[in-house]
Amino acid sequence: MCGRFSMSAETDELITEFIARGGTLEEWRPSYNVAPTELSPIVRERVVDREIVREIDAAAWGLKPAWAKPGGPAPINARLESVSTNGLFRGAFAQRRCLVPMNGYYEWEATPEGKQPHYIHGPEGLLAAAGLYELKKADDGWHLSFTIITREAADASGEVHDRMPVFLTPDTWDDWTSPAKLDRPDEKQELVAMLDRTSLAVAATITTYPVSKRVNNVRDTSIAKDDPTLIEPLAG
Repeated sequence: MCGRFSMSAETDELITEFIARGGTLEEWRPSYNVAPTELSPIVRERVVDREIVREIDAAAWGLKPAWAKPGGPAPINARLESVSTNGLFRGAFAQRRCLVPMNGYYEWEATPEGKQPHYIHGPEGLLAAAGLYELKKADDGWHLSFTIITREAADASGEVHDRMPVFLTPDTWDDWTSPAKLDRPDEKQELVAMLDRTSLAVAATITTYPVSKRVNNVRDTSIAKDDPTLIEPLAG
């Protein structure tokens, strides 16, 4: 699974990388340790005045469909193997697909000394994970939430965990974020097959190393989330 990740890029950097316009990012701050329920940027496309617009918005990690009851499940991950048919995700898969930018993500290895975090990342720059998003009406406006699609590990995380995020190569971003609704089963199957191919291509470039156990303490306010030393390799 993917239960924690790093997203430290500034808004201007995201706008340039994804050729998008800024959306609602006022409440988001760069973080080297994003945890479930927290805000992080997503890249999505929608139709505005009959034109497709790509924009970047802050969304809460943990998918909350409009029909979900308060206190109900808010899954942070969706399995590639069933994402197009699972009742929690199939509506979003058909029409509300997004990119989830990240520098890298964390997995934990069980050791005699406790859980050892590992940082898993690409060779440089940002990774773009395949995500789904939902919009839910609330008293104070519309709330965005998202989940990250995962697959059987084919990258360096396989040394630590059996699942990994589905990452996309830039040539597939347009197909994935298109707001056009998928109605036919064959369209959905083709998109799942594309995710399988592109994630394997990215997986071949990914590496991992152990990092400080300070990452484990996500609720410790004395550990600044914007501290870049959280992703530094352990000495020795």
